Amino acid sequence: QVQLVESGGGLVQAGGSLRLSCAASGRTFSPYGMGWFRQAPGKEREFVSAIRWTGDATYLAGSVKGRFTISRDNAKNTVYLQMNSLKPEDTAVYYCAARTSAGSLSLRASYDYWGQGTQVTVSS
Repeated sequence: QVQLVESGGGLVQAGGSLRLSCAASGRTFSPYGMGWFRQAPGKEREFVSAIRWTGDATYLAGSVKGRFTISRDNAKNTVYLQMNSLKPEDTAVYYCAARTSAGSLSLRASYDYWGQGTQVTVSS
């Protein structure tokens, strides 16, 4: 059983920064990749970013390219999402997810484990 716990959300003014963390726990944790998704009120959960657990491959949605960066610390079983130049439209609940099998990391349905989410609110 794998548990994912997000932290780092909060309220920030437009143009500010936040760093989200996702810590994974479980007897053995070696996913294919980890992803961040977000869900704004009244909208579907959407892909934000993902990272392979080995190697250098990272993926970003077009709406956050140049502003967000994903990274990981395998020793700590933790994934980070550095969010800079935040905009009001980035306001959402951000979810961390883990995928165990190989395949696309941008597909929400392909993930096996999800965290409870952390609220990010960007004021104008």
